[in-house]
Amino acid sequence: MELKMRLCVALLSLSLCLLLMGPVRAQEEEADDMEMDVEDAIDDMQEEDIEEEEQKAPAPPSAPTVTYKAPEPMGEHYFAEAFDKGTLQGWVLSQAKKDGIDEDIAKYDGKWEVEEMQDSKLPGDKGLVLKSKAKHHAISALLLRPFTFDTKPLIVQYEVNFQTGIDCGGAYVKLLSQTPDLDLEEFVDKTPYTIMFGPDKCGEDYKLHFIFRHKNPKTGEFEEKHAKKPDSDLRSYYTDKKTHLYTLVLNPDNTFEILIDQTVVNSGSLLNDVTPPVNPPAEIEDPDDHKPEDWDERPKIQDPDAVKPEDWDEDAPAKIADEDAVKPDGWLDDEPEYISDPDAVKPEDWDEDMDGEWEAPQIPNPVCETAPGCGAWERPMIDNPNYKGKWKSPMIDNPNYQGVWKPRKIPNPDFFEDLHPFRMTPFSAVGLELWSMSSDIFFDNFFITSDRNVAERWANDGWGLKKAAEGAAEPGLVNQMITAAEERPWLWIVYVLTVALPLVLIIVFCCTGKKSSASTPAAKYKKTDEPQPDVKEEAEEEEAKDEEPEAKKSEEEDSTGDGDGDDTAENGDKDDNTSNEKSEDDILRRSPRNRKSRKD
Repeated sequence: MELKMRLCVALLSLSLCLLLMGPVRAQEEEADDMEMDVEDAIDDMQEEDIEEEEQKAPAPPSAPTVTYKAPEPMGEHYFAEAFDKGTLQGWVLSQAKKDGIDEDIAKYDGKWEVEEMQDSKLPGDKGLVLKSKAKHHAISALLLRPFTFDTKPLIVQYEVNFQTGIDCGGAYVKLLSQTPDLDLEEFVDKTPYTIMFGPDKCGEDYKLHFIFRHKNPKTGEFEEKHAKKPDSDLRSYYTDKKTHLYTLVLNPDNTFEILIDQTVVNSGSLLNDVTPPVNPPAEIEDPDDHKPEDWDERPKIQDPDAVKPEDWDEDAPAKIADEDAVKPDGWLDDEPEYISDPDAVKPEDWDEDMDGEWEAPQIPNPVCETAPGCGAWERPMIDNPNYKGKWKSPMIDNPNYQGVWKPRKIPNPDFFEDLHPFRMTPFSAVGLELWSMSSDIFFDNFFITSDRNVAERWANDGWGLKKAAEGAAEPGLVNQMITAAEERPWLWIVYVLTVALPLVLIIVFCCTGKKSSASTPAAKYKKTDEPQPDVKEEAEEEEAKDEEPEAKKSEEEDSTGDGDGDDTAENGDKDDNTSNEKSEDDILRRSPRNRKSRKD
Protein backbone atom coordinates (compact mmCIF):
# COMPACT_ATOMS: atom_id res chain seq x y z
CA MET A 1 0.00 0.00 0.00
CA GLU A 2 2.85 2.41 0.83
CA LEU A 3 4.40 1.68 -2.57
CA LYS A 4 1.10 2.51 -4.30
CA MET A 5 0.82 5.74 -2.35
CA ARG A 6 4.38 6.71 -3.31
CA LEU A 7 3.63 6.08 -6.98
CA CYS A 8 0.46 8.17 -6.82
CA VAL A 9 2.29 11.00 -5.03
CA ALA A 10 5.10 10.88 -7.61
CA LEU A 11 2.62 11.14 -10.48
CA LEU A 12 0.78 14.02 -8.81
CA SER A 13 4.02 15.91 -8.12
CA LEU A 14 5.15 15.38 -11.73
CA SER A 15 1.88 16.75 -13.08
CA LEU A 16 2.08 19.75 -10.73
CA CYS A 17 5.63 20.44 -11.90
CA LEU A 18 4.51 20.34 -15.53
CA LEU A 19 1.65 22.72 -14.75
CA LEU A 20 3.94 25.10 -12.90
CA MET A 21 6.60 24.98 -15.60
CA GLY A 22 4.14 26.44 -18.12
CA PRO A 23 3.73 29.92 -16.55
CA VAL A 24 7.41 30.09 -15.60
CA ARG A 25 8.46 29.26 -19.13
CA ALA A 26 5.97 31.78 -20.48
CA GLN A 27 7.49 34.49 -18.28
CA GLU A 28 10.96 33.57 -19.43
CA GLU A 29 9.86 33.73 -23.05
CA GLU A 30 8.33 37.18 -22.47
CA ALA A 31 11.61 38.37 -20.94
CA ASP A 32 13.54 36.91 -23.86
CA ASP A 33 11.19 38.66 -26.28
CA MET A 34 11.88 41.96 -24.64
CA GLU A 35 15.61 41.40 -24.98
CA MET A 36 15.29 40.20 -28.56
CA ASP A 37 13.25 43.20 -29.73
CA VAL A 38 16.36 45.30 -29.89
CA GLU A 39 18.33 42.60 -31.64
CA ASP A 40 15.56 41.93 -34.18
CA ALA A 41 16.05 45.31 -35.78
CA ILE A 42 19.70 44.53 -36.42
CA ASP A 43 19.05 40.95 -37.49
CA ASP A 44 16.39 42.01 -40.02
CA MET A 45 18.95 43.87 -42.04
CA GLN A 46 21.34 40.90 -41.95
CA GLU A 47 18.60 38.44 -42.93
CA GLU A 48 17.62 40.52 -45.95
CA ASP A 49 21.19 40.43 -47.16
CA ILE A 50 21.37 36.65 -46.61
CA GLU A 51 18.08 36.08 -48.50
CA GLU A 52 19.37 38.06 -51.47
CA GLU A 53 22.51 35.92 -51.53
CA GLU A 54 20.45 32.68 -51.30
CA GLN A 55 18.26 33.76 -54.20
CA LYS A 56 21.33 34.32 -56.30
CA ALA A 57 22.84 30.95 -55.30
CA PRO A 58 21.67 27.84 -57.31
CA ALA A 59 18.96 25.69 -55.67
CA PRO A 60 20.13 22.34 -54.24
CA PRO A 61 19.38 19.29 -56.43
CA SER A 62 16.17 17.38 -55.61
CA ALA A 63 16.41 13.94 -54.05
CA PRO A 64 16.81 11.26 -56.73
CA THR A 65 13.79 9.04 -57.38
CA VAL A 66 14.37 5.37 -56.73
CA THR A 67 13.61 3.46 -59.93
CA TYR A 68 13.58 -0.23 -60.70
CA LYS A 69 16.51 -1.61 -62.63
CA ALA A 70 15.79 -4.70 -64.68
CA PRO A 71 17.87 -7.74 -63.78
CA GLU A 72 20.50 -8.70 -66.32
CA PRO A 73 21.45 -12.35 -66.92
CA MET A 74 25.10 -12.82 -66.04
CA GLY A 75 25.66 -16.43 -67.13
CA GLU A 76 24.43 -19.19 -69.40
CA HIS A 77 20.68 -19.11 -69.91
CA TYR A 78 18.03 -20.17 -72.42
CA PHE A 79 15.38 -17.55 -71.78
CA ALA A 80 15.20 -14.26 -69.85
CA GLU A 81 12.35 -11.76 -69.96
CA ALA A 82 11.73 -8.83 -67.59
CA PHE A 83 9.21 -6.84 -69.77
CA ASP A 84 10.84 -3.55 -68.79
CA LYS A 85 10.94 -2.40 -72.41
CA GLY A 86 7.20 -1.88 -72.12
CA THR A 87 6.31 -3.96 -75.21
CA LEU A 88 5.43 -7.55 -76.13
CA GLN A 89 8.40 -7.77 -78.46
CA GLY A 90 9.31 -11.41 -78.97
CA TRP A 91 5.94 -12.70 -77.76
CA VAL A 92 3.25 -14.16 -80.02
CA LEU A 93 -0.50 -13.98 -79.32
CA SER A 94 -2.46 -17.09 -80.25
CA GLN A 95 -4.98 -16.71 -83.06
CA ALA A 96 -6.40 -20.22 -82.73
CA LYS A 97 -9.66 -21.55 -81.30
CA LYS A 98 -10.29 -24.32 -78.83
CA ASP A 99 -11.95 -27.47 -80.12
CA GLY A 100 -15.10 -28.99 -78.68
CA ILE A 101 -16.63 -25.86 -77.10
CA ASP A 102 -19.07 -23.13 -78.13
CA GLU A 103 -17.95 -20.69 -80.77
CA ASP A 104 -18.53 -17.71 -78.46
CA ILE A 105 -15.90 -18.81 -75.96
CA ALA A 106 -13.62 -20.84 -78.21
CA LYS A 107 -11.42 -17.91 -79.23
CA TYR A 108 -8.26 -16.99 -77.41
CA ASP A 109 -9.31 -13.37 -77.24
CA GLY A 110 -8.15 -12.58 -73.71
CA LYS A 111 -6.11 -9.38 -73.54
CA TRP A 112 -2.50 -9.06 -72.41
CA GLU A 113 -0.76 -5.83 -71.45
CA VAL A 114 2.73 -4.82 -70.35
CA GLU A 115 2.36 -2.38 -67.46
CA GLU A 116 3.34 -1.67 -63.89
CA MET A 117 1.60 -3.25 -60.96
CA GLN A 118 -1.44 -1.44 -59.58
CA ASP A 119 0.27 -0.83 -56.25
CA SER A 120 3.85 -0.80 -57.45
CA LYS A 121 6.54 -0.03 -54.90
CA LEU A 122 9.18 0.26 -57.64
CA PRO A 123 8.44 2.87 -60.34
CA GLY A 124 9.51 1.56 -63.71
CA ASP A 125 9.03 -2.14 -62.89
CA LYS A 126 6.77 -3.57 -65.58
CA GLY A 127 5.42 -7.02 -66.24
CA LEU A 128 3.01 -9.06 -68.33
CA VAL A 129 -0.58 -8.66 -67.07
CA LEU A 130 -3.56 -10.88 -67.86
CA LYS A 131 -6.30 -8.25 -68.23
CA SER A 132 -9.51 -10.10 -69.16
CA LYS A 133 -11.86 -12.07 -66.98
CA ALA A 134 -13.65 -15.28 -68.02
CA LYS A 135 -11.77 -15.54 -71.30
CA HIS A 136 -9.17 -17.81 -72.85
CA HIS A 137 -5.63 -16.40 -72.97
CA ALA A 138 -2.64 -17.77 -74.88
CA ILE A 139 0.73 -16.16 -75.45
CA SER A 140 4.17 -17.68 -76.08
CA ALA A 141 7.77 -16.89 -76.97
CA LEU A 142 10.70 -18.84 -78.41
CA LEU A 143 13.79 -19.68 -76.35
CA LEU A 144 17.23 -18.48 -77.39
CA ARG A 145 17.94 -22.13 -78.19
CA PRO A 146 16.15 -25.40 -77.41
CA PHE A 147 16.81 -27.00 -74.03
CA THR A 148 18.02 -30.61 -74.19
CA PHE A 149 17.88 -32.87 -71.16
CA ASP A 150 21.33 -34.40 -70.86
CA THR A 151 23.80 -33.90 -68.01
CA LYS A 152 22.80 -30.43 -66.83
CA PRO A 153 19.93 -29.55 -64.53
CA LEU A 154 16.92 -27.47 -65.54
CA ILE A 155 15.91 -24.39 -63.54
CA VAL A 156 12.67 -22.59 -64.42
CA GLN A 157 11.53 -19.58 -62.42
CA TYR A 158 9.16 -16.65 -62.75
CA GLU A 159 7.14 -14.25 -60.59
CA VAL A 160 3.37 -14.07 -60.07
CA ASN A 161 1.22 -11.52 -58.25
CA PHE A 162 -2.55 -12.00 -57.91
CA GLN A 163 -3.23 -8.28 -57.65
CA THR A 164 -7.00 -8.63 -57.13
CA GLY A 165 -6.94 -12.08 -55.57
CA ILE A 166 -7.81 -15.31 -57.37
CA ASP A 167 -11.23 -16.97 -57.47
CA CYS A 168 -10.79 -19.68 -60.06
CA GLY A 169 -7.94 -19.83 -62.52
CA GLY A 170 -4.32 -20.65 -63.07
CA ALA A 171 -0.99 -18.90 -63.48
CA TYR A 172 1.11 -21.84 -64.67
CA VAL A 173 3.60 -21.90 -67.51
CA LYS A 174 4.06 -24.51 -70.25
CA LEU A 175 7.39 -25.47 -71.78
CA LEU A 176 6.38 -26.30 -75.36
CA SER A 177 8.00 -29.38 -76.89
CA GLN A 178 10.31 -28.98 -79.86
CA THR A 179 8.40 -30.32 -82.85
CA PRO A 180 8.67 -29.60 -86.58
CA ASP A 181 5.11 -28.31 -86.77
CA LEU A 182 5.26 -25.95 -83.74
CA ASP A 183 3.41 -22.75 -84.64
CA LEU A 184 3.06 -20.22 -81.84
CA GLU A 185 0.11 -18.51 -83.53
CA GLU A 186 -1.78 -21.82 -83.25
CA PHE A 187 -0.91 -22.32 -79.59
CA VAL A 188 -3.86 -24.08 -77.88
CA ASP A 189 -4.50 -26.36 -74.94
CA LYS A 190 -3.63 -29.44 -77.03
CA THR A 191 -0.27 -28.13 -78.19
CA PRO A 192 2.36 -30.66 -77.03
CA TYR A 193 4.32 -29.56 -74.01
CA THR A 194 7.14 -31.15 -72.01
CA ILE A 195 6.53 -29.59 -68.58
CA MET A 196 3.68 -27.65 -67.01
CA PHE A 197 4.54 -25.81 -63.81
CA GLY A 198 2.94 -23.15 -61.62
CA PRO A 199 0.07 -22.19 -59.30
CA ASP A 200 -3.58 -23.02 -59.91
CA LYS A 201 -6.65 -22.49 -57.75
CA CYS A 202 -10.37 -23.11 -57.93
CA GLY A 203 -12.67 -23.00 -54.93
CA GLU A 204 -10.74 -24.05 -51.86
CA ASP A 205 -8.31 -26.27 -53.79
CA TYR A 206 -4.89 -24.59 -53.85
CA LYS A 207 -2.57 -26.38 -56.26
CA LEU A 208 1.02 -26.03 -57.39
CA HIS A 209 1.34 -28.06 -60.57
CA PHE A 210 4.36 -29.96 -61.73
CA ILE A 211 3.34 -32.18 -64.64
CA PHE A 212 5.66 -33.71 -67.23
CA ARG A 213 4.79 -35.78 -70.28
CA HIS A 214 6.67 -39.07 -70.36
CA LYS A 215 7.09 -41.01 -73.57
CA ASN A 216 6.46 -44.74 -73.46
CA PRO A 217 9.51 -46.33 -75.06
CA LYS A 218 7.43 -49.28 -76.33
CA THR A 219 4.35 -47.60 -77.73
CA GLY A 220 5.70 -44.10 -78.29
CA GLU A 221 2.66 -42.59 -76.59
CA PHE A 222 2.91 -39.78 -74.06
CA GLU A 223 1.38 -39.94 -70.60
CA GLU A 224 1.09 -37.12 -68.06
CA LYS A 225 2.85 -37.69 -64.74
CA HIS A 226 1.74 -35.54 -61.78
CA ALA A 227 4.06 -34.82 -58.86
CA LYS A 228 2.77 -35.46 -55.36
CA LYS A 229 1.00 -32.60 -53.57
CA PRO A 230 3.05 -30.34 -51.31
CA ASP A 231 2.69 -30.91 -47.58
CA SER A 232 2.78 -27.19 -46.74
CA ASP A 233 -0.25 -24.87 -46.79
CA LEU A 234 -0.24 -22.72 -49.94
CA ARG A 235 -3.24 -20.51 -49.11
CA SER A 236 -1.28 -17.39 -48.15
CA TYR A 237 0.58 -17.28 -51.49
CA TYR A 238 -2.75 -16.85 -53.31
CA THR A 239 -4.41 -14.36 -50.96
CA ASP A 240 -1.76 -11.93 -49.66
CA LYS A 241 -1.53 -9.96 -52.98
CA LYS A 242 2.26 -10.04 -52.87
CA THR A 243 4.75 -10.97 -55.57
CA HIS A 244 5.99 -14.54 -55.18
CA LEU A 245 8.82 -16.34 -56.94
CA TYR A 246 8.06 -19.86 -58.24
CA THR A 247 11.05 -22.08 -59.04
CA LEU A 248 11.31 -25.61 -60.45
CA VAL A 249 14.62 -27.50 -60.31
CA LEU A 250 15.09 -30.79 -62.17
CA ASN A 251 18.35 -32.67 -61.67
CA PRO A 252 19.92 -35.35 -63.91
CA ASP A 253 19.71 -37.83 -60.99
CA ASN A 254 15.87 -37.75 -61.40
CA THR A 255 15.25 -35.62 -58.31
CA PHE A 256 13.16 -32.46 -58.31
CA GLU A 257 12.57 -29.48 -56.06
CA ILE A 258 9.75 -26.93 -56.08
CA LEU A 259 10.42 -23.63 -54.33
CA ILE A 260 8.31 -20.59 -53.48
CA ASP A 261 10.25 -17.47 -52.55
CA GLN A 262 13.46 -19.55 -52.53
CA THR A 263 12.01 -21.93 -49.91
CA VAL A 264 11.48 -25.61 -50.76
CA VAL A 265 7.81 -26.59 -50.50
CA ASN A 266 7.96 -29.92 -52.35
CA SER A 267 10.66 -32.37 -53.42
CA GLY A 268 11.00 -35.96 -54.48
CA SER A 269 12.02 -38.37 -57.21
CA LEU A 270 10.66 -38.71 -60.72
CA LEU A 271 10.75 -42.48 -60.24
CA ASN A 272 8.87 -42.72 -56.95
CA ASP A 273 6.89 -39.53 -56.24
CA VAL A 274 4.70 -39.10 -59.32
CA THR A 275 1.28 -40.47 -60.27
CA PRO A 276 0.88 -42.68 -62.21
CA PRO A 277 4.39 -44.12 -61.80
CA VAL A 278 6.82 -43.80 -64.67
CA ASN A 279 7.52 -47.53 -64.91
CA PRO A 280 4.58 -49.98 -65.08
CA PRO A 281 4.50 -53.12 -62.87
CA ALA A 282 6.43 -56.17 -64.08
CA GLU A 283 3.38 -58.43 -63.51
CA ILE A 284 -0.31 -57.87 -63.97
CA GLU A 285 -3.46 -59.87 -63.23
CA ASP A 286 -4.45 -62.31 -65.97
CA PRO A 287 -7.57 -60.84 -67.60
CA ASP A 288 -8.55 -64.31 -68.85
CA ASP A 289 -8.45 -65.96 -65.42
CA HIS A 290 -11.87 -66.57 -63.80
CA LYS A 291 -12.90 -67.75 -60.34
CA PRO A 292 -13.95 -71.44 -60.21
CA GLU A 293 -17.61 -72.08 -59.45
CA ASP A 294 -16.83 -74.26 -56.41
CA TRP A 295 -14.48 -71.69 -54.85
CA ASP A 296 -15.60 -71.11 -51.25
CA GLU A 297 -14.74 -67.65 -49.84
CA ARG A 298 -16.89 -67.94 -46.69
CA PRO A 299 -14.72 -67.91 -43.52
CA LYS A 300 -17.76 -68.77 -41.29
CA ILE A 301 -20.81 -70.96 -41.86
CA GLN A 302 -23.85 -72.04 -39.82
CA ASP A 303 -23.41 -75.24 -37.85
CA PRO A 304 -25.33 -77.89 -39.84
CA ASP A 305 -25.56 -80.20 -36.78
CA ALA A 306 -27.17 -77.64 -34.48
CA VAL A 307 -30.82 -78.29 -33.41
CA LYS A 308 -33.34 -75.81 -32.00
CA PRO A 309 -34.15 -76.51 -28.32
CA GLU A 310 -37.64 -77.87 -27.63
CA ASP A 311 -38.54 -75.05 -25.20
CA TRP A 312 -37.61 -72.34 -27.71
CA ASP A 313 -40.76 -70.29 -28.38
CA GLU A 314 -40.36 -68.20 -31.51
CA ASP A 315 -43.93 -66.84 -31.27
CA ALA A 316 -43.51 -65.21 -27.84
CA PRO A 317 -44.01 -61.40 -28.08
CA ALA A 318 -41.17 -59.03 -27.23
CA LYS A 319 -43.46 -56.88 -25.01
CA ILE A 320 -46.24 -57.86 -22.61
CA ALA A 321 -48.65 -55.95 -20.35
CA ASP A 322 -47.50 -55.38 -16.79
CA GLU A 323 -49.88 -57.44 -14.63
CA ASP A 324 -48.68 -55.78 -11.42
CA ALA A 325 -49.60 -52.28 -12.58
CA VAL A 326 -52.51 -50.53 -10.81
CA LYS A 327 -54.56 -47.64 -12.18
CA PRO A 328 -53.62 -44.43 -10.32
CA ASP A 329 -56.18 -42.85 -8.04
CA GLY A 330 -58.03 -39.96 -9.60
CA TRP A 331 -57.74 -41.25 -13.18
CA LEU A 332 -60.51 -39.65 -15.27
CA ASP A 333 -61.80 -42.43 -17.51
CA ASP A 334 -64.71 -40.41 -18.90
CA GLU A 335 -62.68 -37.35 -19.82
CA PRO A 336 -61.02 -37.21 -23.27
CA GLU A 337 -57.35 -36.33 -23.44
CA TYR A 338 -57.96 -33.68 -26.15
CA ILE A 339 -60.99 -31.46 -26.78
CA SER A 340 -62.01 -28.98 -29.43
CA ASP A 341 -60.80 -25.45 -28.84
CA PRO A 342 -63.88 -23.55 -27.60
CA ASP A 343 -62.35 -20.20 -28.59
CA ALA A 344 -61.66 -21.18 -32.19
CA VAL A 345 -63.66 -19.41 -34.88
CA LYS A 346 -64.19 -20.59 -38.42
CA PRO A 347 -62.32 -18.33 -40.88
CA GLU A 348 -64.46 -16.05 -42.99
CA ASP A 349 -62.96 -17.31 -46.22
CA TRP A 350 -63.63 -20.98 -45.37
CA ASP A 351 -65.43 -22.67 -48.26
CA GLU A 352 -67.03 -25.95 -47.19
CA ASP A 353 -67.45 -27.02 -50.82
CA MET A 354 -63.73 -26.63 -51.41
CA ASP A 355 -62.25 -27.12 -47.94
CA GLY A 356 -64.77 -29.54 -46.42
CA GLU A 357 -66.58 -29.28 -43.11
CA TRP A 358 -64.75 -27.02 -40.69
CA GLU A 359 -63.66 -28.49 -37.36
CA ALA A 360 -62.15 -26.63 -34.45
CA PRO A 361 -58.52 -27.51 -33.69
CA GLN A 362 -57.82 -29.93 -30.83
CA ILE A 363 -56.19 -28.70 -27.59
CA PRO A 364 -55.19 -30.56 -24.40
CA ASN A 365 -58.10 -31.04 -22.02
CA PRO A 366 -57.56 -28.54 -19.16
CA VAL A 367 -59.32 -30.91 -16.73
CA CYS A 368 -56.53 -33.44 -17.23
CA GLU A 369 -53.81 -31.04 -16.13
CA THR A 370 -54.43 -31.75 -12.43
CA ALA A 371 -55.36 -35.43 -12.86
CA PRO A 372 -52.88 -38.32 -13.31
CA GLY A 373 -54.51 -39.09 -16.67
CA CYS A 374 -57.61 -39.13 -18.85
CA GLY A 375 -59.30 -41.60 -21.14
CA ALA A 376 -59.35 -45.37 -21.00
CA TRP A 377 -56.54 -46.63 -18.75
CA GLU A 378 -54.31 -49.37 -20.14
CA ARG A 379 -51.60 -51.38 -18.44
CA PRO A 380 -48.07 -50.30 -19.43
CA MET A 381 -45.98 -52.65 -21.58
CA ILE A 382 -42.79 -54.26 -20.26
CA ASP A 383 -40.11 -56.55 -21.74
CA ASN A 384 -41.15 -60.19 -22.01
CA PRO A 385 -38.72 -62.25 -19.89
CA ASN A 386 -39.52 -65.34 -22.01
CA TYR A 387 -38.86 -63.68 -25.36
CA LYS A 388 -36.03 -65.31 -27.36
CA GLY A 389 -36.77 -64.35 -30.94
CA LYS A 390 -36.21 -66.43 -34.03
CA TRP A 391 -33.77 -69.30 -33.53
CA LYS A 392 -30.64 -69.38 -35.67
CA SER A 393 -27.87 -71.92 -35.93
CA PRO A 394 -24.57 -70.81 -34.37
CA MET A 395 -21.66 -69.90 -36.70
CA ILE A 396 -18.57 -72.11 -36.94
CA ASP A 397 -15.36 -72.04 -38.98
CA ASN A 398 -15.82 -73.12 -42.57
CA PRO A 399 -13.79 -76.31 -43.11
CA ASN A 400 -13.85 -75.70 -46.90
CA TYR A 401 -12.68 -72.06 -46.71
CA GLN A 402 -10.19 -71.33 -49.52
CA GLY A 403 -9.58 -67.62 -49.00
CA VAL A 404 -10.41 -64.62 -51.17
CA TRP A 405 -9.91 -65.49 -54.81
CA LYS A 406 -7.56 -63.39 -56.91
CA PRO A 407 -6.62 -63.86 -60.55
CA ARG A 408 -3.19 -65.18 -61.16
CA LYS A 409 -0.28 -62.95 -62.10
CA ILE A 410 1.25 -62.99 -65.54
CA PRO A 411 4.18 -61.03 -67.02
CA ASN A 412 3.13 -57.55 -68.12
CA PRO A 413 3.37 -57.46 -71.92
CA ASP A 414 3.68 -53.63 -71.77
CA PHE A 415 6.39 -53.62 -69.12
CA PHE A 416 9.40 -51.38 -69.56
CA GLU A 417 11.94 -49.87 -67.23
CA ASP A 418 13.01 -46.29 -67.76
CA LEU A 419 15.64 -45.45 -65.16
CA HIS A 420 16.23 -41.95 -66.58
CA PRO A 421 12.87 -40.14 -66.78
CA PHE A 422 14.82 -36.87 -66.56
CA ARG A 423 15.66 -37.30 -70.22
CA MET A 424 12.44 -35.73 -71.44
CA THR A 425 11.49 -34.30 -74.80
CA PRO A 426 13.48 -31.13 -75.61
CA PHE A 427 11.47 -27.89 -75.55
CA SER A 428 11.98 -24.72 -77.56
CA ALA A 429 9.32 -22.26 -76.37
CA VAL A 430 7.60 -21.03 -73.23
CA GLY A 431 3.89 -20.25 -73.16
CA LEU A 432 0.94 -19.22 -70.98
CA GLU A 433 -2.36 -20.87 -71.91
CA LEU A 434 -4.87 -19.90 -69.22
CA TRP A 435 -8.53 -19.52 -68.36
CA SER A 436 -9.23 -17.34 -65.33
CA MET A 437 -12.22 -15.85 -63.55
CA SER A 438 -9.89 -13.20 -62.09
CA SER A 439 -8.13 -10.40 -63.94
CA ASP A 440 -4.92 -8.40 -63.46
CA ILE A 441 -2.65 -11.39 -62.83
CA PHE A 442 0.91 -10.03 -62.97
CA PHE A 443 3.78 -12.10 -64.46
CA ASP A 444 7.41 -11.00 -64.48
CA ASN A 445 11.05 -12.06 -64.75
CA PHE A 446 10.80 -15.38 -66.61
CA PHE A 447 14.13 -17.18 -66.53
CA ILE A 448 15.30 -20.59 -67.77
CA THR A 449 18.85 -21.80 -67.18
CA SER A 450 20.96 -24.81 -66.25
CA ASP A 451 23.05 -22.97 -63.65
CA ARG A 452 21.48 -22.57 -60.23
CA ASN A 453 23.84 -19.77 -59.21
CA VAL A 454 22.87 -17.75 -62.26
CA ALA A 455 19.18 -18.28 -61.43
CA GLU A 456 19.67 -17.17 -57.82
CA ARG A 457 21.52 -14.03 -58.98
CA TRP A 458 18.66 -13.22 -61.36
CA ALA A 459 16.14 -13.79 -58.57
CA ASN A 460 17.99 -11.57 -56.12
CA ASP A 461 18.27 -8.74 -58.67
CA GLY A 462 14.58 -8.92 -59.57
CA TRP A 463 12.33 -10.55 -57.01
CA GLY A 464 14.68 -9.70 -54.13
CA LEU A 465 14.30 -5.99 -54.90
CA LYS A 466 10.50 -6.33 -54.99
CA LYS A 467 10.50 -8.15 -51.67
CA ALA A 468 12.59 -5.45 -50.02
CA ALA A 469 10.33 -2.69 -51.38
CA GLU A 470 7.14 -4.47 -50.31
CA GLY A 471 8.59 -5.14 -46.87
CA ALA A 472 9.50 -1.48 -46.40
CA ALA A 473 5.98 -0.40 -47.38
CA GLU A 474 4.20 -2.86 -45.10
CA PRO A 475 2.00 -1.26 -42.40
CA GLY A 476 2.90 -1.35 -38.74
CA LEU A 477 1.83 -3.96 -36.27
CA VAL A 478 -1.31 -2.08 -35.22
CA ASN A 479 -2.52 -1.69 -38.82
CA GLN A 480 -1.83 -5.34 -39.49
CA MET A 481 -3.88 -6.30 -36.43
CA ILE A 482 -6.77 -4.08 -37.52
CA THR A 483 -6.67 -5.49 -41.05
CA ALA A 484 -6.65 -9.04 -39.73
CA ALA A 485 -9.60 -8.26 -37.44
CA GLU A 486 -11.60 -6.84 -40.35
CA GLU A 487 -11.14 -10.15 -42.17
CA ARG A 488 -11.76 -12.22 -39.03
CA PRO A 489 -14.09 -10.35 -36.61
CA TRP A 490 -13.58 -12.90 -33.84
CA LEU A 491 -10.05 -11.50 -33.39
CA TRP A 492 -11.54 -8.44 -31.65
CA ILE A 493 -12.41 -10.70 -28.71
CA VAL A 494 -8.80 -11.89 -28.55
CA TYR A 495 -7.56 -8.28 -28.63
CA VAL A 496 -9.89 -7.29 -25.78
CA LEU A 497 -8.80 -10.23 -23.64
CA THR A 498 -5.09 -9.69 -24.29
CA VAL A 499 -4.95 -5.87 -24.16
CA ALA A 500 -7.91 -4.37 -22.31
CA LEU A 501 -8.10 -6.92 -19.52
CA PRO A 502 -4.45 -6.47 -18.38
CA LEU A 503 -4.93 -2.67 -18.42
CA VAL A 504 -8.00 -2.95 -16.21
CA LEU A 505 -6.15 -5.21 -13.81
CA ILE A 506 -3.21 -2.76 -13.65
CA ILE A 507 -5.56 0.16 -12.93
CA VAL A 508 -7.37 -1.81 -10.25
CA PHE A 509 -4.07 -2.84 -8.68
CA CYS A 510 -2.58 0.66 -8.68
CA CYS A 511 -5.65 2.67 -7.68
CA THR A 512 -7.37 0.40 -5.19
CA GLY A 513 -6.32 -1.44 -2.04
CA LYS A 514 -7.45 -2.32 1.44
CA LYS A 515 -6.68 0.18 4.17
CA SER A 516 -5.00 -1.07 7.29
CA SER A 517 -7.53 -1.36 10.11
CA ALA A 518 -6.82 0.10 13.54
CA SER A 519 -8.61 -2.85 15.11
CA THR A 520 -5.84 -5.22 13.95
CA PRO A 521 -2.57 -3.62 15.03
CA ALA A 522 -1.03 -7.04 15.49
CA ALA A 523 -0.57 -7.29 11.73
CA LYS A 524 2.15 -4.62 11.97
CA TYR A 525 4.33 -6.98 13.96
CA LYS A 526 4.44 -9.51 11.14
CA LYS A 527 6.89 -7.31 9.21
CA THR A 528 9.73 -7.64 11.76
CA ASP A 529 11.42 -10.40 13.66
CA GLU A 530 12.08 -8.27 16.74
CA PRO A 531 10.24 -9.36 19.91
CA GLN A 532 7.06 -7.39 20.44
CA PRO A 533 4.62 -7.33 23.38
CA ASP A 534 1.35 -9.15 22.91
CA VAL A 535 -1.72 -7.15 21.99
CA LYS A 536 -3.61 -8.65 24.93
CA GLU A 537 -0.90 -7.57 27.34
CA GLU A 538 -0.98 -3.98 26.05
CA ALA A 539 -4.76 -3.87 26.38
CA GLU A 540 -4.61 -5.08 29.96
CA GLU A 541 -1.97 -2.49 30.80
CA GLU A 542 -4.21 0.27 29.39
CA GLU A 543 -7.13 -1.01 31.47
CA ALA A 544 -4.94 -1.04 34.58
CA LYS A 545 -3.95 2.61 33.97
CA ASP A 546 -7.61 3.56 33.66
CA GLU A 547 -8.42 1.83 36.99
CA GLU A 548 -5.61 3.58 38.97
CA PRO A 549 -7.50 6.90 39.50
CA GLU A 550 -10.55 5.03 40.68
CA ALA A 551 -8.42 3.03 43.14
CA LYS A 552 -6.89 6.24 44.57
CA LYS A 553 -10.33 7.74 45.11
CA SER A 554 -11.48 4.64 46.97
CA GLU A 555 -8.35 4.69 49.16
CA GLU A 556 -8.97 8.30 50.17
CA GLU A 557 -12.55 7.46 51.11
CA ASP A 558 -11.41 4.45 53.12
CA SER A 559 -8.76 6.52 55.00
CA THR A 560 -11.55 8.56 56.64
CA GLY A 561 -12.95 5.38 58.28
CA ASP A 562 -11.83 3.59 61.50
CA GLY A 563 -8.65 1.64 62.04
CA ASP A 564 -10.34 -1.69 61.51
CA GLY A 565 -11.41 -0.56 58.12
CA ASP A 566 -7.81 0.45 57.36
CA ASP A 567 -6.57 -2.97 58.29
CA THR A 568 -9.07 -4.69 56.15
CA ALA A 569 -8.33 -2.29 53.27
CA GLU A 570 -4.63 -2.93 53.56
CA ASN A 571 -5.24 -6.65 53.56
CA GLY A 572 -7.50 -6.28 50.56
CA ASP A 573 -4.87 -4.19 48.72
CA LYS A 574 -2.26 -6.84 49.34
CA ASP A 575 -4.57 -9.51 47.98
CA ASP A 576 -5.30 -7.39 44.92
CA ASN A 577 -1.64 -6.77 44.29
CA THR A 578 -0.82 -10.47 44.47
CA SER A 579 -3.69 -11.35 42.15
CA ASN A 580 -2.55 -8.70 39.62
CA GLU A 581 1.00 -10.02 39.72
CA LYS A 582 -0.26 -13.55 39.09
CA SER A 583 -2.39 -12.43 36.09
CA GLU A 584 0.56 -10.57 34.57
CA ASP A 585 2.78 -13.63 35.03
CA ASP A 586 0.12 -15.78 33.32
CA ILE A 587 -0.07 -13.36 30.41
CA LEU A 588 3.69 -13.39 29.96
CA ARG A 589 3.76 -17.19 30.10
CA ARG A 590 1.03 -17.42 27.46
CA SER A 591 2.76 -14.99 25.12
CA PRO A 592 4.42 -16.90 22.23
CA ARG A 593 7.33 -14.43 22.18
CA ASN A 594 8.30 -15.35 25.77
CA ARG A 595 8.19 -19.09 25.25
CA LYS A 596 11.51 -20.86 25.30
CA SER A 597 12.45 -22.79 22.20
CA ARG A 598 12.53 -26.52 22.53
CA LYS A 599 15.82 -28.26 22.46
CA ASP A 600 16.23 -31.21 20.16
